[in-house]
Amino acid sequence: MRIAFMGTPDFAVPTLSALIESKYDIGFVITQPDKPKGRGMHIQSPPVKEVALNQGLQVYQPQTLRNNAEIRSLFSTAGLDAVIVVAYGKMIPPGLLSIPKMGFINIHASLLPDLRGASPINRAVMAGYTKTGISIMQIDEGMDSGPIYLQSSITFGEEEDAAIISERLSILGAAKLLEVLALIEKGKIRPVQQDNTRATYAPMLTKDEGKIDWSKDPRAIYNMIRGLVPWPCAYTYFQGKMLKIMSASYEIDNHGMKTGTLLKYKSGVRITCNGGYILPKTLQLEGKKMLDARAFSCGLKTEQEPVGREKEIL
Repeated sequence: MRIAFMGTPDFAVPTLSALIESKYDIGFVITQPDKPKGRGMHIQSPPVKEVALNQGLQVYQPQTLRNNAEIRSLFSTAGLDAVIVVAYGKMIPPGLLSIPKMGFINIHASLLPDLRGASPINRAVMAGYTKTGISIMQIDEGMDSGPIYLQSSITFGEEEDAAIISERLSILGAAKLLEVLALIEKGKIRPVQQDNTRATYAPMLTKDEGKIDWSKDPRAIYNMIRGLVPWPCAYTYFQGKMLKIMSASYEIDNHGMKTGTLLKYKSGVRITCNGGYILPKTLQLEGKKMLDARAFSCGLKTEQEPVGREKEIL
């Protein structure tokens, strides 16, 4: 089977690696353009590009797929049986979908039709799910609305965050894709249409969604902290600077205190919310390195401070 691969982040790497190790003929790889990242804004290549180049694969990084004659010609002349798509990051133009004999096959990180869209893992954690999975599906002109070949589920614990769950699903997706491709080659599997009446959506995350509302209950805030790693991360404001809470635990307690109060607590800190506390484990104050709660508490001059103020009130 001759295939092409489209993917960008770490989530796509296990699948590309599995295809490289398999018998499949990979004609080329398409990934997103290099972008500046980090505090120094240094140009970095997508993880998929690095793996592909290390294996001697041909890599293309178009700014856009729409009305791109070069990309259309690439697909049309490559003799492709299928195109595998894993977290590429852009919609596939309808004009390309019919070119490969078996179409475009996608790994989506949810149990469709639930959580169609760009951020299914994050949204699942934020919503308090304890079960999710992957769907191997045929891409159509809609958003994750195509027929499904196979689904596989996992359960996850309250201590697992979006980054951990993403790693688990990326490995599961790679294994299940190989199963599906083998069954397709043997003519033993056909995709089944989704029930569109049950569809829910997981839109792309925005930075503003990371701002913590301390009037919410501790479990909701904790799920938000877990769900927003590695980006944009849950944050509040402390002494007029952004304070990211990278990891935490929580307690249920009708403390009766004003919400959004940061308190020194044992060997760390805790922050009041509606009906309990958030107990940060690792924090990062704007312009500073990440600290554990104990080190952070050592820098506090008073026993309690308000949080949430984007600007200091003088």
